[in-house]
Amino acid sequence: MIFTVAIDGPAAAGKGTIAKAVAKHFGFAYLDSGLLYRATGRRVLNGQDPVDAAASLTPQDLAHDDLRNAQVAQAASKVAPNPQVRSALVDFQRSFARRPGGAVIDGRDIGTVICPQAEVKLYVTASDAVRAQRRFQELAAKGADTDVQTVLRDLQERDARDREREVAPMRPADDAVMLDTSDMSIAQAVSRAISLIAAQLPSEIQND
Repeated sequence: MIFTVAIDGPAAAGKGTIAKAVAKHFGFAYLDSGLLYRATGRRVLNGQDPVDAAASLTPQDLAHDDLRNAQVAQAASKVAPNPQVRSALVDFQRSFARRPGGAVIDGRDIGTVICPQAEVKLYVTASDAVRAQRRFQELAAKGADTDVQTVLRDLQERDARDREREVAPMRPADDAVMLDTSDMSIAQAVSRAISLIAAQLPSEIQND
């Protein structure tokens, strides 16, 4: 069975949490495409050329503990608009998406550019204030020295870069289902996503 779930949206809206839960529920493979850009950004911070960094990523690059910090996130957002960087990473993502057995990929341009043929497309969003509070709590739990206003500013700057870039800007696909998690618990958001995906599964899979 080939079945792709594309989940897009801005940072801290909950798309990664939803994507991982959905993949586990249905037994699909999962890829956080953002990690590809974060790993590239991390290499750039260490002095490597962006295109060379993207073209030479290894599985080990995706396992570093610091890929979620704010500095790497900003570096990822800066390298992501580079057409050559994106090209170096597109084939990997597309191949993953159409692997047998089902796949879930989350990112910012999965439903619009990487997998426009995806069987299910979700765009997960939330208010700026809610996203900033979520990300602040996440960073604070890891011991980061920051505050909500700084996190909010970083998120808004990143959103602007992602929306305004010429190559693959962040936006909902025309046929994506919008999922606003501002007033949802994690359980509620995951349940809603599972229901939306289940409704699109082939009947023989639903009846298993």
